[in-house]
Amino acid sequence: MGTSQSSGGPGSGVSMVPPWTPDPPTGEASGNGAEGGDAPADDGVAAPQVPPAPAPLAPPARFRGARRALGEFAKSGDGGDMRRSMGHYVRTGYGGSATATRRFGGTAATAGALGGALARVAAGQPAEPGSPLDPALLAGRNVQEVMNAVVEAVRPVDGTQDAEAERAAIRDALTELLTRFPDADLLNLDPEQRAFAIERFTAIDVFRRFELDVGKTIVEKAPSAVTALSRLKEVRDYVKQSVAAAFRKLRDAGRSLTSGRISQVVRDALRETFEVFEGYAE
Repeated sequence: MGTSQSSGGPGSGVSMVPPWTPDPPTGEASGNGAEGGDAPADDGVAAPQVPPAPAPLAPPARFRGARRALGEFAKSGDGGDMRRSMGHYVRTGYGGSATATRRFGGTAATAGALGGALARVAAGQPAEPGSPLDPALLAGRNVQEVMNAVVEAVRPVDGTQDAEAERAAIRDALTELLTRFPDADLLNLDPEQRAFAIERFTAIDVFRRFELDVGKTIVEKAPSAVTALSRLKEVRDYVKQSVAAAFRKLRDAGRSLTSGRISQVVRDALRETFEVFEGYAE
């Protein structure tokens, strides 16, 4: 968890959804559409080709409310201030939960790629020629080398800040997976372990985006560097808990992270999480 990556965040007058962000699945209007994400619908009916509406432009001082509440949290450690900062971050910083979900379209797409890659290698399916996950290339490799191969296969470098954040989030998620399941084999994860990796990646990537956008405020306003790191950890843990709750809610409704539907389920979990956050701006 490095504060060195924190910045002033994106400014006003730019699209709240960068042009490199993947669009929602075709035909999805609200972010809570039918499961489909990574696979076609199984009723044989093609979804209508509905292009997404243009994303709104960011208003002036888009993160002012989030930074003000976050500064109070940095000084006092009051959880209410932290939650209010999240609320303003979603409501004003990203124009509400719907637009925030679109902004994190890359998170959902990468989660789908991560789940697919882990499932294919666990099933022993042959890798594409030259793939970093080619079993012949991984023979005798240590855990860190396997982890690096997963990152390269799932999220190659493309020059964007999003790619760097997602690559780091994949590594962090796999590290936490091995802490949670010490005997896990990254090349042979069971469904529970893969679901944990996807859920944790999603949460960490949300936190990393928040840290990049407004985390500098904690560093500047906390009474000490040690306190700043502690406050950032509190935010990270809170995001993990919130995202985990969203996934549980979807699982209880029968929305599991099955192959072919991972990106859509992750998108819906993000939407659920951001709706909760937005409510704290009331």
